[in-house]
Amino acid sequence: MNNKNILDDQELLNYLNTQIVPQYEAFDKAHNLTHVKEVMEESLQLALLYKADSRMCATIAAFHDLGLKIDRPMHHIHSRTILLEDKRLPRWFTPEELLVMADAVEDHRASAQKPPRTLYGKIVADADKNLDPIYTIRRAVQYGIAHHPGESKEWQYERVKEHMNEKYAEGGYLKLYLPQSSNAEKLSELRQIIADEKRLKETFDQLYEEENIGQEETK
Repeated sequence: MNNKNILDDQELLNYLNTQIVPQYEAFDKAHNLTHVKEVMEESLQLALLYKADSRMCATIAAFHDLGLKIDRPMHHIHSRTILLEDKRLPRWFTPEELLVMADAVEDHRASAQKPPRTLYGKIVADADKNLDPIYTIRRAVQYGIAHHPGESKEWQYERVKEHMNEKYAEGGYLKLYLPQSSNAEKLSELRQIIADEKRLKETFDQLYEEENIGQEETK
């Protein structure tokens, strides 16, 4: 595989930006257009650091959550299938490259029991983890409101707290694979908030209110 630059292939970049990325408009706030663009941007930064093919990294990032249009629990498997069945991608990638990208898409999920099989899987897995503390907690709040709209604020807080501890706290299932990613320091800051329940509750209260105000304004 050659380490090619996405900026040298405007046709591929245009395809991703006009045909693939817009599909995220149909997803919840935690997996929307902003999210996929951030994952693509971080993937390209990591591609530069680790001398990976940025065309492949951008494409993997663009496809990584498309399986959500089928279901969430198996979205990583569906995303792999969607990538492999895309009729346009063989125009830019070899069969070998497509399989590497498919593996990376499948391996990106934070709850995966095994580490990603390749550098490309590690890149998208780490890029998918924007661990800015406020951003991360806000995404959890957004997900709860979107998927459990009838539940009380107290219920939503308990769900967020449980999710934070299960995934991000010391001993949680989230793993970082690339030491040069920007997430190590952010994860440390997030863990400090999680460990201080008063601070976590105050952060939740503020974000919950902001998200509810936003919902009211769009009605």
